[in-house]
Amino acid sequence: MLKNKIENRQAGILTYGMTPPKVNHPAEKIAEIADKQAERLRGIGLDGLILYDVQDEADRIDADRPFPYLATLDPTLYSKRYLAGLDVPKIIYRVIGKVGREELADWLRSDPDEDRYSVFVGASSSKQEVAMRLPEAYRLSRELNECMKFGGVVIPERHKSKGDEHLRAAAKQEGGCSFFVSQATYDVEASKNFLSDYYYHCREHGIPTVPILFNLAPCGSQKTLEFMKWLGISIPKWLENELLHAHDILDQSVRLSREVFEELFEFGLEKEIPIGCSVESVSTRKVEIEASVALLREIKTYMDRKLRKPQMPLGV
Repeated sequence: MLKNKIENRQAGILTYGMTPPKVNHPAEKIAEIADKQAERLRGIGLDGLILYDVQDEADRIDADRPFPYLATLDPTLYSKRYLAGLDVPKIIYRVIGKVGREELADWLRSDPDEDRYSVFVGASSSKQEVAMRLPEAYRLSRELNECMKFGGVVIPERHKSKGDEHLRAAAKQEGGCSFFVSQATYDVEASKNFLSDYYYHCREHGIPTVPILFNLAPCGSQKTLEFMKWLGISIPKWLENELLHAHDILDQSVRLSREVFEELFEFGLEKEIPIGCSVESVSTRKVEIEASVALLREIKTYMDRKLRKPQMPLGV
């Protein structure tokens, strides 16, 4: 169970991330999309399904958004009304800055006897006006719902410029985060730098390392690549060149994503950091979605093979 894996700080947690359908779709279209999504994921052996709470990030960057922003269905509503038939735990992203205290409190109090999971997300930029900040959301969650396991976002690429992502993670843990999910990962060096500083900080201060799920997102076109860069995903120049000059950009990105994750997973095993994986498609193109699911299966096989021997809980 996801709850046990988080509490025992186990390596190998596997999730898939998706954005709910656009809010302007008719109900029958939303149901059709949900059925297709659920069918793709059945039988893989997921530990959880991540449902994103999308925000308009236009104030984060001056460049035009490659794809227009369209509001999406509330992830909790989508989970309950359309994905109940997919029997895996749902991890609901909540963009904390756009909800008020009472709205979040009501959401936390709902379904009090169920094991629930969330990732709390802060402001996309310092320019963004927010109704609430992460520390208050953490405190509310601890006070109002002891069955809520909540996590946070880590951005290893931010560690390259600021050098303090490991301290941010440690502060979020102190606030109650019991796992982390990264931004889509292509920069293995930035990710290993973050992991190394995180490991030694935890060792020095007697803090347990918690599961960190590195997010993989295949790229199937130059347009998708532009969108990923607009989202703030760090793609090293050499890797961007490999994608743009590949005979099959999608196949190349899947291969490179797998290699990046395997290197990070091996590093985590060496340092006793419980590394897991989340896979998504940032594109709605069928070929890219299917490639992400195929990558998900490959990562599942890889992690199962590496963890075949009985694993002790990881962590300092």
